[in-house]
Amino acid sequence: MTETTEAKTDQFKSISPEKTADSSKLIESITEALLEKKAKDIVLLDVRELTTLTDYFIICHGTSETQIRALANNVLDKTVEKLGEKAWKKEGMDARRWIILDYVNVVIHIFNEEKRAFYGIERMWNDAIRTEINDTGDI
Repeated sequence: MTETTEAKTDQFKSISPEKTADSSKLIESITEALLEKKAKDIVLLDVRELTTLTDYFIICHGTSETQIRALANNVLDKTVEKLGEKAWKKEGMDARRWIILDYVNVVIHIFNEEKRAFYGIERMWNDAIRTEINDTGDI
């Protein structure tokens, strides 16, 4: 294996030997972290039958840049703490208007309300199986 190939392979490794490939555990950890920081209108989209990009999207929004950053940081912290999972990619952490956390099989979109309405990811993936996550933690 070349150094470049090894480096790319390392991106997919977990920091924990108990790494889970179980999407349901990852979704549960992510939604708990979002609810803990009072995310608004959390939606889970099952896109497994529609694309090879990912299996699930989790979409929510926050009411301020501070809350949006807190939501993202809490997801990052809780997934490492509970599952030993680190995000493969993170985008938008500085701008805090639309943060994307990519765990490969689950991609989280944390918006401000205006950007969420403008980009309409839920409308774009309207054929996906949609599950709303409420504040009692029920799916």
